[in-house]
Amino acid sequence: MRIPFNFRALQNTLVVFVTTIAIAYGALRHAETTIAAASPQPDSAPANIVNARLETQAVVGTLADTFRTLEAQADKPEWLGYRVPQIPGDRTMCCGNYSDGTYGCGTCRLEHESDNFISRDNGSQAAGGTLHLEGSRQLQVLVRLERQQVTRIRQASEDCMLDAGGLPFIWLTGVKPAESVALLSDFVRKSALEGSGEHQIGQGALAAIALHDDASADRAFAGFVAPDQPEALRKHASFWLGAARGKTGFTQLQKMAKSDPSPEVRSQVAFALSVSHEPEALPEMIRMAKDDESAHVRGQALFWLAHKAGEKAVGAIQGAIENDPDTEVKKKAVFALSQLPKDEGVPKLIEVAKSNHNREVRKQAMFWLGQSNDPRALAFFEEILSR
Repeated sequence: MRIPFNFRALQNTLVVFVTTIAIAYGALRHAETTIAAASPQPDSAPANIVNARLETQAVVGTLADTFRTLEAQADKPEWLGYRVPQIPGDRTMCCGNYSDGTYGCGTCRLEHESDNFISRDNGSQAAGGTLHLEGSRQLQVLVRLERQQVTRIRQASEDCMLDAGGLPFIWLTGVKPAESVALLSDFVRKSALEGSGEHQIGQGALAAIALHDDASADRAFAGFVAPDQPEALRKHASFWLGAARGKTGFTQLQKMAKSDPSPEVRSQVAFALSVSHEPEALPEMIRMAKDDESAHVRGQALFWLAHKAGEKAVGAIQGAIENDPDTEVKKKAVFALSQLPKDEGVPKLIEVAKSNHNREVRKQAMFWLGQSNDPRALAFFEEILSR
């Protein structure tokens, strides 16, 4: 039996199918356009500025040119702000008011005084249980002007709500990251050279540069930590090299650890290495604890090693107790043992108190055992007193 073929019915079916696909595609394109229109562009004025008289202005010439013009016009208090790419990493820069128990920024009240920097390993988990895989991608640089001069430089990650306290707020667009670094570097150098009056502004500028995702920031920091720069600047810059600048920052810290002429700066470098997430930081701290010519630096390296813990760090601390030629360094190493987790530190302190040949070192171990409030320490003291 032959089944008749209905060509017109097939044709009608195809027409309906194609029409349906076209309608669906058109709806999808419309939705994409609507979403794109509704989403703020990276350089546009952010929707998260509140309690402000907001104005948007494009950079004319260079950022420095535009900034100096606005600075000269600023009689009453006002804020300037702009965005630049933020260096990768799971970190948040907040302007204070961080009290909600999570790793979000919350509201950044610009007229308040405090700043918070929150940094953690990329795999860490917030207190509320949310796993943060990636930090904010844009940094908001915020500058307060009054009486034709800068009175404050602050920073906030893009997830922060900005409360300007009712002041005028000029949002700049078209800012180039390298020009931002150059402008902020002027404030860093000025604060380092002109004393404490500019200290807070310089600190804010330094922190902002550290969070720029641009090679010009690395070049700026290389200049800040050069041996001919003021010691205070080298110390502050070293922290940000460890906290924010990743592999490049570690390389600069390693150079400082070996060649900076100041023991005080090298001590700060040991701390900066302790906050670095680079795997090479720990071996460099161990090298400093063993080989630095300054007993003070060796002691500080041991202290920060205790906070890093781990098998390699513990070995370096014990090695200093046994082998360092300076008794004060040995005592600092004993203190470092007291900073380890109790299940690790208390047994090692007991071992030192029992068997170390240096009387001062044994006394130091017994002192920190007495501060531990650990039952094992009490049992050790009972054993000694019962002899």
